[in-house]
Amino acid sequence: MQLRVVTPEEIVFEGSARSLVAPAWDGWVGVLPGHAPFLTLMGEGPLTVEPESGSSREFRIGGGVMKVEANVVTVLADQVSPG
Repeated sequence: MQLRVVTPEEIVFEGSARSLVAPAWDGWVGVLPGHAPFLTLMGEGPLTVEPESGSSREFRIGGGVMKVEANVVTVLADQVSPG
């Protein structure tokens, strides 16, 4: 699946991913390829990404929204820092 993590200032990550685990406003959300369409508010905490091309990466998310549709995941985050 394609993943894009962006803030108002920059594109933090853009590429293919095998999976991700994200902090939603009401708990944790895991996303794999083929996930059903989904929209949620983001909470605060680690966003863990397993890219197609390497080892796991982690970012610290601070609010925003996440949209999953047609094997494309877009995380529009208020704040992102290295995990």
